[in-house]
Amino acid sequence: MSGAGAPQTGGIDASGVNVVVIAGTWHDTITDGLIAGAQRVLDETGATHRVIRVPGSFELALAAQAAFAGGADAVVALGVIIRGGTPHFEYVSAATTDGLTRVSLDAGKPVGFGVLTLDDEQQGLDRAGLEGSKEDKGAEAADAALRMALLVRDLRG
Repeated sequence: MSGAGAPQTGGIDASGVNVVVIAGTWHDTITDGLIAGAQRVLDETGATHRVIRVPGSFELALAAQAAFAGGADAVVALGVIIRGGTPHFEYVSAATTDGLTRVSLDAGKPVGFGVLTLDDEQQGLDRAGLEGSKEDKGAEAADAALRMALLVRDLRG
């Protein structure tokens, strides 16, 4: 696990930024940790937010598109995809990543990417921001979405 060189999170004022956190329902322990990390950052920065759950990571892009159509300034997409014994992992990982990228570019609004693509469950536990975790990818995704929402707002005047 890299982790080296990770940016600091928090320390920004995101008052007035409306965020929708969208999380899959697979691997609840890991996903719940990601959600908690994202919510902590959003609360600390003053952003308004709500959490919705979707069946899995593949469904994140459509939900993100709907969130932007409903007025969200940013989306935080959280999911867990664990490699199995079939090519399914590659298809779902690629479709999820490509879909979220497309939605972000089409909307001109940021998607914080907190979708973990893992070889095993332990890698997710190490990244979920749980007690004993080495990283908090939910917090990082929320922070990135907020920073980009503020940057986009500034660039557009």
